[in-house]
Amino acid sequence: MGSFRDSSILIVETGRTTIRAGLGVHELLKTPTVEVLARVGFRQVTGESSNGVDANGKQISNDSDVSRLPSSPSRLPYYSNPAAKVNDYLVGTQLDEALATGQEISISWPFADGDVRDWTQAEALWKYVIFNQLQIKRTQNESPVILSMPAGLSRDLLEQVCQLFFERFNVAGFAVLERPMAQIYATGLLSGVVVDIGYEQSDISPIYEGFILQNIRTSTAIGIQDCEKYLANILRSNQSVMAAASPPDSPEDSQTIQQFLLDFAQHIWKEGLVRVPSDGQTADVPEDEGVTDIAAVLVAGKEKAVIETGMKKKATAKASAAEQARAREIEALDLVTVEFRGHSITVGKERHRFCEPLFDPTLLKSIQQVPVNDTQDQPLPLQDAVGLAVRQADVNQREYVWQGLFVTGDLGNRVKGIGIALQSRLSPYIPSNSEQPTDMQPRSIRVVSVPEYFAEFREKGDRLAAFLGTSIVAKIIFNESQVKSFVSKPEYDEKGPHAIIEMSPALF
Repeated sequence: MGSFRDSSILIVETGRTTIRAGLGVHELLKTPTVEVLARVGFRQVTGESSNGVDANGKQISNDSDVSRLPSSPSRLPYYSNPAAKVNDYLVGTQLDEALATGQEISISWPFADGDVRDWTQAEALWKYVIFNQLQIKRTQNESPVILSMPAGLSRDLLEQVCQLFFERFNVAGFAVLERPMAQIYATGLLSGVVVDIGYEQSDISPIYEGFILQNIRTSTAIGIQDCEKYLANILRSNQSVMAAASPPDSPEDSQTIQQFLLDFAQHIWKEGLVRVPSDGQTADVPEDEGVTDIAAVLVAGKEKAVIETGMKKKATAKASAAEQARAREIEALDLVTVEFRGHSITVGKERHRFCEPLFDPTLLKSIQQVPVNDTQDQPLPLQDAVGLAVRQADVNQREYVWQGLFVTGDLGNRVKGIGIALQSRLSPYIPSNSEQPTDMQPRSIRVVSVPEYFAEFREKGDRLAAFLGTSIVAKIIFNESQVKSFVSKPEYDEKGPHAIIEMSPALF
């Protein structure tokens, strides 16, 4: 079979909470044109149960096709209606508008457990992306699809996915790629350890010579939402933040204040205002002193002027000694003024504590908004989850795995220094010189990132690594006849869904 036109190739990256997609691969690889939350909505019916049953009306079990993966079931809501059809679900902008108008909507995240919770909901999401957002015509679908999904899915599940894409979406060809492989490909490596920090948990995938070491792949139930809750709690000590969250002349209730703080914490890291200290460093925010200094500036009502003075320090050669001293003081405080919902809010170094729960989950126990179940094991700190996973690799593999520490996920490129911060905390897992019995023992850990030569992905490549890596693979497999790693429509007609296993060497 001849190769496909580059412009017709469809890339779909499906994560636990986000789907990204784009049509066409180009000489200069492009970033995704579609990005939607991987959730669906269903208008509630009075007296209807919203949880606890699957698409067949059976009780939900926490055992799934990826049960060997030591991760906790998602805390994101799951709602299933056995009688629901694909078109009954609200997706994308339609769902956003329904929620904005206050409609009673049950929300469900079908991919949140790292597999497929509900096939009808999954189809609704993929259908929306392909036919609504990318404007593909089903009856004239000449596009082959490469789909990246979480690692470790069963063969039966992948065969169902293959069947759905051919029979429901009428695709011209189909390939599947595990997300960690796509992410490591984006760095230009074949070996490494991918640390994918997600909303609820962080997935760790050691990879050696182009294959995921499935038996040691793991995750830890700590993620971005825990960091947001932690920072929101810290921000309660900042007078500028609290004045915006609950103005003195029109105070808000506690629930509204908490939501404001969570939204503001999210805004801070998404704006790239967080830097992660390495192990042994701190954010240099004394519990009382830092807050008092910021408060003093705020009370004086001169925070904007002072910060602007600090920024102009280098350009103003004739500044007086007093002005220079004051500018150095502000620079030391590391103040920034953030515009948020009509407020000018000043925050200091406390924002750099955002990632602390990733490395020390016990910090969350003191936060009322974070449920702590004493019957469950405490989530492993990120550095221990990574270190213990790699330690289980064969000794001759570890050196190669440690030479590709890649931190990815939505925090990538937005939170500065997170890779170096993790690297510095992994030193206990590298033997000292006196402990090295052979030359095969790893001597160092190398942090890697997406190369700068992917021009469209500069400043965001680490975050979009799964999509970039999937695009790279798509360009190869759909255009080089000697590499057959996808199922064509004639092959599907002949062999059925099982063809996807035969055409995917990594799935054997």
